[in-house]
Amino acid sequence: MSSAPILPRRWTVADIPDQTGRTAVITGANSGLGLRTAEALAAKGARVLLACRNELKAATAVEAVAAAATGPKPEVLPLDLADLASVRRAADHIDVSVGAVDLLVNNAGVMAVPRSRTADGFDAQFGTNHLGHFAFTGAILPALLRAPEPRVVTVSSVAAWGGVINPLDPNWRLLYLRWPAYSQSKLANLLFTAELNRRARAAGTALTAVAAHPGLSATHLYDRNGERGVLGALAAVPQRALFALAQSDGMGALPQLYAATAPALPGNTYLGPGFEIAGYPRRTVRNPLAYSRAYARWLWRLSERLTGVEYGWPPAS
Repeated sequence: MSSAPILPRRWTVADIPDQTGRTAVITGANSGLGLRTAEALAAKGARVLLACRNELKAATAVEAVAAAATGPKPEVLPLDLADLASVRRAADHIDVSVGAVDLLVNNAGVMAVPRSRTADGFDAQFGTNHLGHFAFTGAILPALLRAPEPRVVTVSSVAAWGGVINPLDPNWRLLYLRWPAYSQSKLANLLFTAELNRRARAAGTALTAVAAHPGLSATHLYDRNGERGVLGALAAVPQRALFALAQSDGMGALPQLYAATAPALPGNTYLGPGFEIAGYPRRTVRNPLAYSRAYARWLWRLSERLTGVEYGWPPAS
């Protein structure tokens, strides 16, 4: 691909090109950024699959997306990124019932939660935000490669600036610090995007991997983070302060919507709000560690080992 397109000063959902004929899978689409993304894509004609863990919330969300849809009826895809067995079941459903996937938006995530483990024993944040998406993307790679111009959008965060991945303890078994753990997972999203795009190019495929972040946006992540009692009340104070300063989830979803729909977007592009924490989409910079090819390759190998998922690229022609 050639040079990056120039973003309008105030790019909005009205600027999304027609999505008729495209199939989009959005993780964590039951609320917040994921729901706004699903609504916007469905309104432009896309077939949208809401990949969600919470079935009750997903049932409500799919009605909202259906009300906005101008094309195919949206569907719910049960998916728990914190459980690799659930990831495999969701991928099997896509392979059998969906066929080609034009767009995958890796949007779901947890933020600064208390120490906990996924079904497979990973740190909840590293396991959900990175390893779950790594495994799911790899598992549906055949469906992505059936599309003429597949695209994978992975949602990171401004918190990635503070991220460092501890090679000795990436799953925080010894010492757990909730915010550094969150930053680590968001840095991992950027490293994954870079390496996915590099490998897709090396394999001679048309797949493009890009990333986006929402700045400071009002979503369900701003709550007690699972804490109860006094600790929960204390945790809620800074979260409420952040929430009061945040832009709407509709505005926060714009960078990932641009990343998902802009024609001829170069691989490994990173988009965020114009003022970094708020505003209309623009290209942005990242934690210097996210530019390291060696770091990205190391994380890829680690992710393969932990999840047991290896990407089945076609032989390069």
